[in-house]
Amino acid sequence: MTELFNDHHASALDAADPLRHFRDEFHLPLHDGAPQAYFVGNSLGLQPKGARAHVEEVLDKWAREAVEGHFTGNAQWMPYHELVRDPLARVVGAQPQEVVAMNSLTANLHFMLVSFYRPTRERPVLLMEAGAFPSDRYALESQVRFHGFDPAEALVEVAPDNADGTFSMAAIERAIAEHGPRLATIVWPGVQYRTGQAFDLKEIARLGHAAGAVVGFDLAHAVGNLPLRLHDADADFAVWCHYKYMNAGPGAVAGCFVHERHARTERPRFAGWWGNDASVRFRMGPQFSATPGADGWQLSNPPILGLAPLRASLEQFDRATLPALRTKSEALTGYLEALIDAELRDVLQVLTPREPARRGCQLSLRVIGGRERGRERGRELFDFLASRGVQGDWREPDVIRIAPVPLYNRFADVLRFARTVKEWRDGR
Repeated sequence: MTELFNDHHASALDAADPLRHFRDEFHLPLHDGAPQAYFVGNSLGLQPKGARAHVEEVLDKWAREAVEGHFTGNAQWMPYHELVRDPLARVVGAQPQEVVAMNSLTANLHFMLVSFYRPTRERPVLLMEAGAFPSDRYALESQVRFHGFDPAEALVEVAPDNADGTFSMAAIERAIAEHGPRLATIVWPGVQYRTGQAFDLKEIARLGHAAGAVVGFDLAHAVGNLPLRLHDADADFAVWCHYKYMNAGPGAVAGCFVHERHARTERPRFAGWWGNDASVRFRMGPQFSATPGADGWQLSNPPILGLAPLRASLEQFDRATLPALRTKSEALTGYLEALIDAELRDVLQVLTPREPARRGCQLSLRVIGGRERGRERGRELFDFLASRGVQGDWREPDVIRIAPVPLYNRFADVLRFARTVKEWRDGR
């Protein structure tokens, strides 16, 4: 057994971790009375212990003040969404007026496409990655059909060109160049959900804009995972969820970015009263006048109970800082990769790019054994891990996703995963 598999090695890494105390701020799911090794923060983040106080604050205010809670005391509901604006802007690298927490991820994607996918006969093409998360695929195809175009011609899916299912920048550049004259909008992920590959958003935005296209990003697997600089990347828009790495709870209120150059845009949009200029909103007039910035894309009253847990999460991110989280994330995935390389290469293939700059905190793994046999063995290993309190995430057809999240995962968790895989292999 190599030094990497030694308890003292993992313990020393944990003892030297400046973020180790954040783990105590989360509720950890149990298995047989002991904490799980939980690697599913890329699907649902753990609950911050501070979330309950923020939710109870809203409930207590509702009980005491009823409708007056909109206007009185601390954390008034009328401007409640503004409480998350500045810290959310810091997480995604944006100006405060460029971000808003609202709706859900796919709803926000549709609302953004209403404004930023404006196909014409000459430029009908909507470009995305092949193998995208199904909700994105459904949304984009439906947008193409809504505008009266045939998805077979107007929805272009760029295929991965690497053997492991990842994309080279050259493949993205070729697709943009090939379809450039007919390209209306690009929607690309910040991190590809199945492989964990991270992308250079600034370069994709540059290539798309040079071709005359609008460029937006789905950052569901990037926000809270990677340091982002959305404003500097020059994205036109972006959407994301807060229930993964942002730990805001199941079905949490989602997020949206609109670059400041569109702050006073006349682009078409679906309008609602909460997007109307706040200074005249309660005059109840018939004329819609959009609030400048991302707030102008809001439709309805913010869900206060839904926003409350996000406040707790953002407080943690402000204290931890994304640069520090990223440093630990690279160390955790590097340790996981080293353990696999040392003693598990006969069992696991790492699909996620090896270069830290091209991935977040997720490693996507495939059990070696051929297409059908590999899937069968993969499910067997996945179920074995779960039976030992090691919780990963399965994605069809044959991928186990393991995401050591730096806010609450330890190096000891990573070692536990590797040892459990080894136990399964040696016991077969």
